Amino acid sequence: MNVFDCAIKIEKEAKRYYERLGSESSVPEMKNLFSLLAASEKEHLDSLIRLKKNTPPDQAQLEDLDGAVCSFRPLLTRRELLEEMKNDPDLYKSAMREEEQEIKLYEELAQKAGDETMRMNLLMLAEEERRHQSVVEHIYDFVEAPKSYLAWGEFSNLKEL
Repeated sequence: MNVFDCAIKIEKEAKRYYERLGSESSVPEMKNLFSLLAASEKEHLDSLIRLKKNTPPDQAQLEDLDGAVCSFRPLLTRRELLEEMKNDPDLYKSAMREEEQEIKLYEELAQKAGDETMRMNLLMLAEEERRHQSVVEHIYDFVEAPKSYLAWGEFSNLKEL
């Protein structure tokens, strides 16, 4: 299987996932958050498509790659999603966990790759996922910023009277 096709499939599913969450949310802040995450996935997807175009197909084929690992894991049922949101209301932990799993996947595949070019392509995908993880972190920071105040840190050592 082509490693870029695998990565592209994962990102398409992630984009649809965040779009669905945004459309189902009734909270404006959450709609905004999921819209930004979907847009981030689209940018990431476009980047992967460019990488695929610039890589000869024979340098992206990995025989041991099982198509089953090429899916975005949190495609949850509605009940599972509601349960997940009880502990992680904005799904930040879930999103970070997914990014970390994708990085780990590419790094593990790189260790198993017999060909140096394939190993470098997989490590490049892992690095691309790290960059995307940073973008996701910045999106959450941006959305959460209005909820935090400088005074919280300044006066956190004062006891209440």
